Amino acid sequence: MNLLLADANAAAAGQGTASIISLVVMLVFWFGIMYFLMIRPQRKEQKKKAALINSVEVGDSILTTSGFYGIVIDVTDEDVIVEFGNNKNCRIPMKKAAIEQVEKPDGE
Repeated sequence: MNLLLADANAAAAGQGTASIISLVVMLVFWFGIMYFLMIRPQRKEQKKKAALINSVEVGDSILTTSGFYGIVIDVTDEDVIVEFGNNKNCRIPMKKAAIEQVEKPDGE
């Protein structure tokens, strides 16, 4: 009788280990799915936007996140000075992070 109970306890312990291993495998699987569906595309977008912001030069035409079009007059490490509209006196300093699109002038 004791031999049967010992075999039953060993089988139960084996099933517990198998269920823990399957749980860990499922968690790794779901983390992999979340990484490829959510984290990786977001990092690609961040790299793309950082490259866009770093490519800003004097004379580029930009679109800000608030919808204004302007021309870059001066560039510093974190800021740009942008000239808006036809009025040459309308120059506004702004953060580079507020740039949505950059259009390079035609090469001459």
